[in-house]
Amino acid sequence: MAQARVEIPYGSSKLVIESGKLAKQANGAVTVTVGGTVVLVTACMSAKPREGLDFFPLSIEYQEKTYAAGKFPGGFFKREGRSSEREILVSRLIDRPVRPLFPEGFYNDVQVVASVLSHDGDNDPDIMAIIGASAALHISDIPYDGPIGAARVALIDGQLVANPTFTQRATSTMDLVVVGWGDGIVMIEGEANEVPEEMVLKGLQFALDNMQEGKKAQEELKSKIGKQKAKVDLKQPNVEFIAKVRELATSRMNEIYTTIADKAERESAVNNLFDKITTDMDAYAAFAKDGHEISKEGVKALFETLQYEIIRGNVFTKGLRADGRGLKDIRQIDSEVSVLPRTHGSSLFTRGQTQALGVVTLGTKDDEQLVESLESTTYKTFMLHYNFPSFSVGETKPMRGPGRREIGHGALAAKALRAVVPSKEEFPYTIRIVSEVLESNGSSSMASVCAGCLAMMDAGVPIKSMVAGISVGLISDEKNTVLITDIMGLEDHFGDMDFKVAGSKKGVTAIQLDLKIKRLTMPLIEKAVAQAKEARFIILDKMAATIASPRKEMSQYAPRIVTIQIPQEKIGEVIGPGGKTIRKMIEESGVKSIDIEEDGKVIVASPDQTALDKAVMMIKGLTIEPEVGAIFEGTVKRIMNFGVFVEFLPGREGLCHVSELSNKFTKDVNDIVKLGDKFKVKLIEIDEMKRFNLSRKQAEAKAEA
Repeated sequence: MAQARVEIPYGSSKLVIESGKLAKQANGAVTVTVGGTVVLVTACMSAKPREGLDFFPLSIEYQEKTYAAGKFPGGFFKREGRSSEREILVSRLIDRPVRPLFPEGFYNDVQVVASVLSHDGDNDPDIMAIIGASAALHISDIPYDGPIGAARVALIDGQLVANPTFTQRATSTMDLVVVGWGDGIVMIEGEANEVPEEMVLKGLQFALDNMQEGKKAQEELKSKIGKQKAKVDLKQPNVEFIAKVRELATSRMNEIYTTIADKAERESAVNNLFDKITTDMDAYAAFAKDGHEISKEGVKALFETLQYEIIRGNVFTKGLRADGRGLKDIRQIDSEVSVLPRTHGSSLFTRGQTQALGVVTLGTKDDEQLVESLESTTYKTFMLHYNFPSFSVGETKPMRGPGRREIGHGALAAKALRAVVPSKEEFPYTIRIVSEVLESNGSSSMASVCAGCLAMMDAGVPIKSMVAGISVGLISDEKNTVLITDIMGLEDHFGDMDFKVAGSKKGVTAIQLDLKIKRLTMPLIEKAVAQAKEARFIILDKMAATIASPRKEMSQYAPRIVTIQIPQEKIGEVIGPGGKTIRKMIEESGVKSIDIEEDGKVIVASPDQTALDKAVMMIKGLTIEPEVGAIFEGTVKRIMNFGVFVEFLPGREGLCHVSELSNKFTKDVNDIVKLGDKFKVKLIEIDEMKRFNLSRKQAEAKAEA
């Protein structure tokens, strides 16, 4: 097989696409290289479509091999296992833009596998994997209407930077992943620190401009070694059967979608109509010819087509949506907080028939999540988990772990809220939000953003701004283009776009675009962003009516955490030999944990305020430098013939000589003090060996004076 190579500028480096050397039995295979990062991407297609399939079976797998960074996999088996959250999210980044580019009626299995073979720790493989997937499909014989281009845009010191390194991204206030087809955009995934819409739009245009070279490179590669596209059987419609079902169902279907606004009633009416026209399937026997099978599944598929046409047609001709709303109307919003008695913070956010229960749990440093990636090992102190049980849509299915959808929606909601979460220095807690979707009829991820924000405020998390999210949809054909606000499930299913924007009144914190058409032009994106902003402000006002600002006091059930600073040279004294001192303080005070960082920052966590105060006093007692002349409250710890040893600070003892115990002659120390006695003492001397000499009588004399 011939080999080919193309090269383009990429950020501050260059991107190289090569083919013909590796994985030659795949329908298409390329390696994409930037610096020391190499990604192998392959594309394969089954010879024939699977029998009885009525959807396109595309699967995308992104894999990060730990050997790529010279590391061993974590865990006992020392072998890569199930996909990590990061791998699932990148797989979705590839899937979403390429899926609309396969022909209608194409049901052959297609699998794209992107494997990170080498990683230099500074160049992110995700954009490379997207470009590689498009290139592998483009040069293969698989039907694919590419290529697509991809770019990442960061906002660093007010300047837009294309395809930044990890080092550059560390100081960025915006991170956009943008994929384009032709002159438009097909996918967006991004987060920002309350960046104004105007700058986000500039970033999208900047990304669109910077991905053009990548598309040209793929065309050049195809011209060198591209295969002829295979001729595949596309599923053809049964025209006569379709006409008959239309005749029987169209009138009633149109009536249902113009008169019934409630989701459950509407679905019931559609099901009754379906049962009515499929009671006697023998009546359709005459249409079973030319390889076409007649079945209830076929009628069900036609019902989908009819609903598609009627819903979209009503929007085009009447500006009427299935639930009776106008194009920019938001469904009724209800919200409340403190709905659960024993959680640290909770909220219930309902928008129409979409309902999310937000629950916040506050934890300590011990609750941070260890995240091992190819570039680094980090600890996550803020996380959001999204659950989508089947009962939320009135269905039944096995309850297993989170799927790709749950992970993707949770990641988007986390991005939306992460920008307003206080820093670790301001709020030294680990924060976990769980969004339980109790009802779903469109845009449950944005409902999760609202519920999560309200729950954090209820928990007393001092967030910087209130955040809300909304989804804008699109109904379009060759003649019409209509944007609709707050899409419900039907409009998501039968529409052309799901454009989610979350943010505060200051700006955008998260943005995500998914399309079923091939592209969205920048002017239309600008209109959608403006429409989303208008709706977001309405939702924020409604949320503020429920709780205007974070609570000043946290739940009594939340742990108490305090941070104190000690001199670095005192760290060893607090820890003690083999950790003996710090373990003793935890045991005696009753706190949950005492963590000491390298800079001398001490974080104490406790479920009880009294225990917390006691531990803090112990630490201060070990670390402060007592001054001669200071008065302390002391406790007798040991009695000797010549005097008593008094603990005057936690962990600090000094000698109060018998001559300093009283103004009167003392024959036996035991006559005037006992173990455990408490009294005031004055520090009168620190000798050359750092021993403390105390005086009870001088302290009493000072008190009398």
